[in-house]
Amino acid sequence: MSARLTLVAHASTAATSRVAFGGDEGLEPRGTAAAAAARLRRVTRAVSSPARAAVETAAALGLAATVDAGVADWHLGGWRGRTLDEVAAEHPADVATWLGDPDAAPHGGESLIALLARVADWLTRMDGEGHTVAVTHAAVVRAAVVVTLGAPPAGFWRIDVAPLTATVLRGGPERWTVRGTALPLDASSVEGEPRPTSTP
Repeated sequence: MSARLTLVAHASTAATSRVAFGGDEGLEPRGTAAAAAARLRRVTRAVSSPARAAVETAAALGLAATVDAGVADWHLGGWRGRTLDEVAAEHPADVATWLGDPDAAPHGGESLIALLARVADWLTRMDGEGHTVAVTHAAVVRAAVVVTLGAPPAGFWRIDVAPLTATVLRGGPERWTVRGTALPLDASSVEGEPRPTSTP
């Protein structure tokens, strides 16, 4: 049987509300409430990024998640906690280089290529049958989609992942396929995949 992997972007934080690069902040109250209202059923195993926001999201979802550094947030060095506009105002050339060169890391953290490689390696280790849920970050989810599709690094910037949404992969190592992405975890989508709609 093919495995199922549901990547959940953690619920909203002060940083996501500001559209800022994440630090290690916890969830804001509405993020906690939204996660507590959703459930993922038939979960075989769960893992979580070490970040507070991911750990708190997993707990609010009722998951007994094991911390896995493989799905840690994109390490953006000195830009953590700041908005892109703030950084661009001070270091426009660095931001332009970062957006245009996937090997660049002017912030002192991981380059995009390094992030993609880390997520690709993690995906090869996600084997076994059943349903694995990984509570992680938007950047990691976007990287997983790029890696699975074999898309060029530039495709990373064209994927939108909102807080508390699910991206579902099917298959297993070396053969993952994208089943759905940006699926809201609400009362109508507690499985991580949309429920079928009836026709008149």
